[in-house]
Amino acid sequence: MILETLVTTVSPQGVPHIAPMGVHVEGDGLIILPFKPSTTLDNLLATRQAVINRCDDVRIFAGCLTGRRDWPLVAADRVQAPRLADCLSHAEVQLARVEDDELRPKLYCRTVHEASHKPFQGYNRAQFAVLEAAILVSRLHMLPLAKIEGELHYLKTALEKTAGEREQEAWQWLMDAVNEFKRNQSAEEECP
Repeated sequence: MILETLVTTVSPQGVPHIAPMGVHVEGDGLIILPFKPSTTLDNLLATRQAVINRCDDVRIFAGCLTGRRDWPLVAADRVQAPRLADCLSHAEVQLARVEDDELRPKLYCRTVHEASHKPFQGYNRAQFAVLEAAILVSRLHMLPLAKIEGELHYLKTALEKTAGEREQEAWQWLMDAVNEFKRNQSAEEECP
């Protein structure tokens, strides 16, 4: 099973980093698979600690992918990496072992502490649409643009039917990123 989460890490110099990431659940363990190169990978290898944040504010997912990384953080209980202040729950993890790979190493982590902060009220379809759109935006450089645009068109229906202000704002950030990618791609094609 893969859970869509926000992983917070900290550099050896104390600089926090937030990254949306699908975390694999395997038995009692969690596996983080960051792409190379990655700040999350560098931080986790250096400090051997992270926090897996479970959050229902999809703006944080979309924001991290579109340059909006200034989300409130608070100290975790047992690891040096901070947690999101506005998460529903979090798991503090330590790196147990690494299975290296040229593209995506597997970082096997064990949970050292978990806490719940507020009740889960349920997702609406727009939140799922934003999460799926965020994943597509993170792969703009890997997938054909026509495929991404087709999937975004489908997801937009759920957004239009069920979105609140947060989901609409997050969606717009992602659409701005897609449009910027398309503009840059067109400019590259026009250059001799």
